[in-house]
Amino acid sequence: MSLLSVQALSKAFGGVVAARNVSFQVERGEMLALIGPNGAGKSTVFNMIGGQLRPDGGSVSLNDKAITLASPGERFRLGIGRTFQVAQAFQSMTVGENVQMALISRSGENHSAWTPARDRHRAEARDLLELVGMHEAFERPCSELAYGDVKRVELAVALAGDPRLLLMDEPTAGMALRERAALMELTHSIATSRGIGVLFTEHDMDVVFGHASRILVLLRGEIIATGTPAEVRGNARVRQAYLGDLPLTAAAP
Repeated sequence: MSLLSVQALSKAFGGVVAARNVSFQVERGEMLALIGPNGAGKSTVFNMIGGQLRPDGGSVSLNDKAITLASPGERFRLGIGRTFQVAQAFQSMTVGENVQMALISRSGENHSAWTPARDRHRAEARDLLELVGMHEAFERPCSELAYGDVKRVELAVALAGDPRLLLMDEPTAGMALRERAALMELTHSIATSRGIGVLFTEHDMDVVFGHASRILVLLRGEIIATGTPAEVRGNARVRQAYLGDLPLTAAAP
């Protein structure tokens, strides 16, 4: 049984077909990249899996449980976490408070005047921040952080939901070259050790071919290729439609 099963998802906006019969699976511990040119339908597919869009047809299942009509909040509680192209964090809160709020949301706790939010789940929040290398910034306001560090905090917030599946939309956008590689290596390590499936979109092909277990290629709403990085890199249709003159072999580190 696959962690995530997507079957024949379709979506149109007016007369424009954004996704047509999209089917694939994500396995536990797998890093699956969804790539394609602008307008290929990546965001539409992502948002149907995340619950922000309802498909016109098809189905989405998590651990063999149908979630096609579930809200984003319901999907969060079932084990789907998400990070965004533009890192999202409460800038007025400290790093620790951002993670604590996510832990409070996961536990479904009600507000209590006797136990302020900043005093709840501190140890667990510290553990998650240590996992992403940000525990020393626990008391710092997020507004003071460099953008790459905000991305790490956002990852800790996503992990606070104890996800089975992590959706990452352009995870390295806006980051420096070294930060990109470090974030994806960290994500791969966490996914492998915790058995989390990761589905991510990315325009940086070095990130995609350096860190994906498998790659799906979308073109005009349809999957035109799927396979290992080597298989996709050598696919003639993919090269013509998207990769162009990308070298057939990965560059040496």
